[in-house]
Amino acid sequence: MPLPDLNLLLALDVLIDECSVAAAARRMNLSAPAMSRTLGRVRVALGDPVLVRAGRGLAPTPRALELREQVRDVIEQAHRVFNAGREVDMATLERTFSVRANDVFIGSYGGRLRDVFRQQAPRCMLRFVPEGDTDDDAMVQGRIDLYISTAGKHSPETKVQHLFTTSLLGAAREDHPLFDGDISVERFAACDHIAVSRRGLAHGPIDEELAALGLQRRVAVVIPTFHGAIFAAADSDLVLPQMPSVMLDRITRMGLPLRMFPLPVPVRTVALVQAWHPRMDNDPAHQWLRRAIKGMCDSVEAAHH
Repeated sequence: MPLPDLNLLLALDVLIDECSVAAAARRMNLSAPAMSRTLGRVRVALGDPVLVRAGRGLAPTPRALELREQVRDVIEQAHRVFNAGREVDMATLERTFSVRANDVFIGSYGGRLRDVFRQQAPRCMLRFVPEGDTDDDAMVQGRIDLYISTAGKHSPETKVQHLFTTSLLGAAREDHPLFDGDISVERFAACDHIAVSRRGLAHGPIDEELAALGLQRRVAVVIPTFHGAIFAAADSDLVLPQMPSVMLDRITRMGLPLRMFPLPVPVRTVALVQAWHPRMDNDPAHQWLRRAIKGMCDSVEAAHH
């Protein structure tokens, strides 16, 4: 019995991940017609369409979804076989690293991390994946290499490493009426607020603190990203009460007409961590990625102290 073409496994993995022949072709450095022919070969080998038309795009079949984790495991096992007992050469390695993170990390650290890649892993690609409305099994299924997020959100078996801690500040446009006097908790609560939530939630810990004082604020707008909230605050009478202090340098460089202020209610600091699946713990390239991100965050934090 002839051995199957193992390159089809790589193609299948990328096709399911991208749900696009054109995007899969770019990742595999193939032309779109060549990738389309490869998809045809995968379909014949599996006896399944793999990807089917869904609106204007493509969607994986139930069989493809069923195979996804198994295919990724086989690819990772093959990678470990060929790399066992030797150091990885990051200067020549060609690999795509997928990192899920919110816009605070991407905006504050994405450029710096790209510089690290350029210097140490010039042939690797850094692919940021946005957070979704709900947490899923992307890390378990191998669709992302790292998840950078707030602490305390991961399953017990997940490997977690602290990156940095950031405090929260208030922000409003420079000539906001809030700055006409002392920023008391009453004046703060009387303003219209922006809530930042990718899940569309309007209330959080600030509301609990205000309620304990017999006060209530009005959330006028809910925005899914911090960068969207920054621009909205700079161009309105809205107050943004949960600005991560790690973004201060970026806001200054952008020249936005925003002014920061200490919040008049106690709010906990936010710890960010990087998390990964245990099967990637000993992967040399993955270890380099984790060291690169941790080292970058440590150097930035040290520069601010």
